[in-house]
Amino acid sequence: MTLFDLAQRAGVAFDPAEVLQRYAAERAKRLRTDTAAQFIEVTNEGRFSKHVRDDPFAPPAAARDPLQDEVEVAIVGGGWVGLITAARLVEAGVTDVRIIESGADFGGTWYWNRYPGAQCDIESYIYLPLLEETGYVPKQRYSYSDEIYEHAQRIGKHFGLYDHAVFQTLVKDMRWDAKEGRWLISTDRGDQMRSRYVVLATGAANRPRLPGIPGLDAFEGHAFHTSRWDYTYTGGGIEGGLDELGDKRVAVIGTGATAVQCVPRVAQSAAHLYVFQRTPSCVGARNNRPTDPEWANSLQPGWQKDRMRQFDNIVASLAGEVADLPDDDEWFRLAINMQDIAAKVDPSELTPQGFPDLFQLADLQTMEQIRQRVADTVCAEDVAEKLKPFYNFLCKRPTFNDEYLEAFNSPNVTLVDVSDNKGVERITQKGIVANGVEYDVDCIIFASGFEITSDFHRRIGIEIAGENGQSLYDFWADGMRTMHGFTVRGFPNLLLVGGLFAFTLGVNYCSVVDDQAQHAAYIISELNKRGVKSAEPTAQGEEAWIAAQMTPSTVPLSALLGGAPETCTPGYYNQEGRSASDRRDVRLESFGQGREEYLRILKEWRAAGGLDGLGLRYDSVG
Repeated sequence: MTLFDLAQRAGVAFDPAEVLQRYAAERAKRLRTDTAAQFIEVTNEGRFSKHVRDDPFAPPAAARDPLQDEVEVAIVGGGWVGLITAARLVEAGVTDVRIIESGADFGGTWYWNRYPGAQCDIESYIYLPLLEETGYVPKQRYSYSDEIYEHAQRIGKHFGLYDHAVFQTLVKDMRWDAKEGRWLISTDRGDQMRSRYVVLATGAANRPRLPGIPGLDAFEGHAFHTSRWDYTYTGGGIEGGLDELGDKRVAVIGTGATAVQCVPRVAQSAAHLYVFQRTPSCVGARNNRPTDPEWANSLQPGWQKDRMRQFDNIVASLAGEVADLPDDDEWFRLAINMQDIAAKVDPSELTPQGFPDLFQLADLQTMEQIRQRVADTVCAEDVAEKLKPFYNFLCKRPTFNDEYLEAFNSPNVTLVDVSDNKGVERITQKGIVANGVEYDVDCIIFASGFEITSDFHRRIGIEIAGENGQSLYDFWADGMRTMHGFTVRGFPNLLLVGGLFAFTLGVNYCSVVDDQAQHAAYIISELNKRGVKSAEPTAQGEEAWIAAQMTPSTVPLSALLGGAPETCTPGYYNQEGRSASDRRDVRLESFGQGREEYLRILKEWRAAGGLDGLGLRYDSVG
């Protein structure tokens, strides 16, 4: 049964061929030859360094003496990845843990993302990690960033992670000392720390990115990135009330997840707001509400992990019952549509070979509903048409908001569609030129996201030298080589946790990270129990894992997140529109056999108890 036969059986009100043709046309309209190179690398020094180094939320770092001490485990990064990993280490009995964080406190992305309206887009009961361990239940179904940041602090206090942490400190260089079996860690504060183990926990969204628009530094007005929101200029706070914008013309460049959340707050206060859009976001309903106290009091031990697993399984398999979870969670829309369509077809005709067509039709139905929501909400038909997304549901990260579309009904909000020219043309002293028109503005807000899929070296900005001084990046010149995505041959006692690639894919990032953190804690605690000085993958262990990644069942990340490259609009999931063959080695993709298979492999590896694939070195005796 073909896609079109299935559409007739299901009685959908659209022609799949026409919609898919529109998808391809909209993709081609936005496709740029420079793909990911259209964004500027924002370094810690240089012209645009303020978008990384400036901290509007804390005073400059107080002077302190450089540290020259030793810890058992150094964790680079104090966001969710670092906090969860440290917590799991403490639970495993490894307490000499130091988190090194560039911000002035724990939180990572949620330390920096304090723009008005910022909130999680996964239910807070499963997104905020370690809720049971810390005895906390979020106030709302979808927490705002102030509550999320407070929870990061709560984790730090609960597990005693503030005791050894260093903040406002940037790791510059890490080198393995084979003789001592220690990592030597240099920072921008003059530190020369030593550590037996290092966990790279820099996360997927640790470095802001800027669009490479000509004249970016020519603007004479005020400008900032959303991750460095300047409340001294705008006034107000997370809730809004940006009163200082009352006489300002403001431009927001970008219409991804961040813009969807901050645009309504800016629109409430600005004299005029211009929103520059290349590709509209898929905007589902938010349906936020306060936490029911009766429900919170009824929770039983293990509730969070059970809820996480149920959510993950429904989203990943597009199957399963949603009875125990709210059926108005828009993440389930695709699964519900798939089940509804399947119910209209004879079960004997639903074969594994026909699954891609069933999935595609459900996706088309989902996006038709999203586009209808735009039409029902936005009053001006021409504006509504520009806000309709024409691509598969998971080609770009879906967004959820009950105020964003409504904002375009306000007379002080103008949508500037720049898709015909593939983006903004240039920035001038006075404002922005788009479609041949100059828009004079007082302030430009860059809602351009983070360096999520750029080169690993560029993202973390740390020089890493392993045995014999070999650079990690030289070792990976022909593709990432790891075992299980955690350990690297030639780089003893170095663990990678929370990276976007070479791990397993999941919509709920914190759930995925917790699985990885528990595995990392197991490795370190087991090495300690066995008196191992250092460990790294053997050549055989490395090759076995690469072979598993290269099996035919391994699916590229973009396919898992949205379908064939020829139908997906450019975005960070596909490195701004690069074809699958042109993008990257599959070893840098998520483990395509699925999360459950990945977790099964790790579980069986731990259960075997032999640390198979790791070469172990012991302290000499006598």
